[in-house]
Amino acid sequence: MSDPIPGRSIVTRRAIRELVRTAVVSSYGVTGFAGGGPVRRVLELVGLAHPGLRVEIEPRLVVHLRLTVAYGLPIAEVARQVESSVRWTLRNSLGREPDEVTICIGSLVHQQLGGVPDGVTSAGSGTSEPGPSDLAASGTDVA
Repeated sequence: MSDPIPGRSIVTRRAIRELVRTAVVSSYGVTGFAGGGPVRRVLELVGLAHPGLRVEIEPRLVVHLRLTVAYGLPIAEVARQVESSVRWTLRNSLGREPDEVTICIGSLVHQQLGGVPDGVTSAGSGTSEPGPSDLAASGTDVA
């Protein structure tokens, strides 16, 4: 049997960015990445920048995130979960943790939970509020 030959693997900045992106968007409460200012937006349009995500690999592995978070959730907890997810993903994929993870919350996004979406009216009435005929037609015991 031959001895293993030592070697090295090269991981690109793009691969690390995709690992981080996947870890971030799978975190509860994150609604997306926040873009930068006007210059950054132009760079994003031509493909030279990635909104809300910057990775530095030399001399240290540093991840900078600018996120949008769902309104009403504890921001500190969402940020803690994102950092934990990013560190775990990079540790398990690369065998190395980032030296630094910076998280900035760019904005809060209000998402309507339940209810009738804007612009939709209830059947049989001209308003978005249910009327007595709507409740009767629903077959529920609520009056």
